[in-house]
Amino acid sequence: MLTQDIDPNAAKKAVKRAAKVASENTFEAIAREWIANQRHRLAVRYCALLLARLEADVFPHIGSRPIAEIDAPELLDVLRRVEKRGVIETARRLRQICGQVFRYAIASSRAKHDPSADLRGALKSPGRPRGHKAMPLDELAIFLKALEAYDGDQRTRLALRLMVLTFARTTELRAARWSEIENLDDNAPLWRIPAERMKMKREHIVPLAPQAVAVLRELRALPGSDASPFLFPSASRDRHMSNNTMLYALYRMGYHSRATVHGFRSMASTALNEMGFRPDVIERQLAHQEQNAVRAAYNRAEYLNERRAMMKRWQGRISSPISRTMES
Repeated sequence: MLTQDIDPNAAKKAVKRAAKVASENTFEAIAREWIANQRHRLAVRYCALLLARLEADVFPHIGSRPIAEIDAPELLDVLRRVEKRGVIETARRLRQICGQVFRYAIASSRAKHDPSADLRGALKSPGRPRGHKAMPLDELAIFLKALEAYDGDQRTRLALRLMVLTFARTTELRAARWSEIENLDDNAPLWRIPAERMKMKREHIVPLAPQAVAVLRELRALPGSDASPFLFPSASRDRHMSNNTMLYALYRMGYHSRATVHGFRSMASTALNEMGFRPDVIERQLAHQEQNAVRAAYNRAEYLNERRAMMKRWQGRISSPISRTMES
């Protein structure tokens, strides 16, 4: 080194610095940093899911590698291991997650290339997405009639009915609190879901039409309702209804592989579009994300009256055939 005019001491320090930088800029370190930075806009549960997927299938193979040195063939080898387990969709999602990590590293000057972009078309196709099985609207009257005769827990029956009447997301409904219900005994009742419980981290207001109000009053009258903050408490009263309670109730009623709880949202969306309601109003009722901030503010401020009228029409639409079916 001396004959080449290189200071051995400085060279040794440079090697140490490079090793330190490499250890701080591994794929795993940057992925964890990226996930931590998403917690302000993504649900805690979803962030935990992202991390669990990476810990299971990516970190063991390339987690300790400097992110700037990972190339497309190396990333493809990781994803192929997942494909071999038969979980094609998981491999596809992992490519997308890794791509976000690489792009975050590029933005923070710790990588220059996103190898996931070179893998478009390299993975197996997951085929046609199955989605959430939605019940056909013309079967809803029979379902609701069967629901009235459901011999399981009354709160489960009322939860399914409220799902049909409000088409909230399952997680939003299961964890609903009495403190979120406003003006239940007045002319303009609503359910105000706080931002921290919403998928998109924005407060969501659900106008409550008369049938939904009737369900809530029935819930409030059930024994023990005043002992828990939740509309649908678990047996211990300190937690809310579990994730599969409503789904298993559908199974008991004979709807296994025929319908899912989340599918009621798709059914309502299709029906409301056919009924002629404006797509913006329907999307706002479904709490879908509006990318334009100004338009999103307008939606929250101006669509409530339209949505209230729409929910009354919807509940009238699904109650009429029920009455005719029960009379016959």
